[in-house]
Amino acid sequence: MKKRHFWMISATALVAVGSVAAPASASAQHEIAFWGMNESPGSSTMRDGSGHGFHGRIGRDVGVGLRTDGGYGYRFDRLEPDTPPTHPGHLAIVPDDAELDPGTRDYAITVRLRTREHFGNIIQKGQATVSGGSYKIQIPNGKVQCWFRGSSTALLVTAPKAINDGRWHTVRCERTDDGVFLAIDGRTVAGRYGWTGAIANSWPVAIGGKTDCDQVDVGCDYYAGDIDYVALEVDQHAW
Repeated sequence: MKKRHFWMISATALVAVGSVAAPASASAQHEIAFWGMNESPGSSTMRDGSGHGFHGRIGRDVGVGLRTDGGYGYRFDRLEPDTPPTHPGHLAIVPDDAELDPGTRDYAITVRLRTREHFGNIIQKGQATVSGGSYKIQIPNGKVQCWFRGSSTALLVTAPKAINDGRWHTVRCERTDDGVFLAIDGRTVAGRYGWTGAIANSWPVAIGGKTDCDQVDVGCDYYAGDIDYVALEVDQHAW
């Protein structure tokens, strides 16, 4: 069985962030979705292992059944940035549900991935200007970025070092009352103070790139690399 490794942000871990202090507590501890990506080749449904039923659709171009050191995962082949046509089959998509929105809750996204490329949106819900706000994890220049845009403001944090070295890394982005914080392999590497406000939109969770794009005026920002699992956690849930 695939192991889940979730790390909480601590004050000692935030030494590397410089002037940014840790939030009083990291309380996004309730798992609402866990996509272990353990499906066999040819599968079209991405199963939610949390038991909450947030199953998704696997695009036909996603490589399913990739062997990882923890079980299985998905492969997303390289597509040339901003070059038509679009490739909707490159994505794994989970239909919109209010419980998948951060709202005003503490909210964390954890992804285990490996890549040698230097671009792409790994996971997102909503896009840059959509009503209700949005969030995403992306990897420009091989450096992970966490982006949360809410009713009050948008906060972007960037890892100081690139991780596109072809090795497995675990990335955790967390939004709290205090700000947005990024941890890689259990060590917090970046953070910003501030309150984004509520984030709640009617868009699906998209893994591997954008759902609304044309590769001309709006790039699809397709991710290239492997993903072992994705997890969403909150401080409180509806059940």
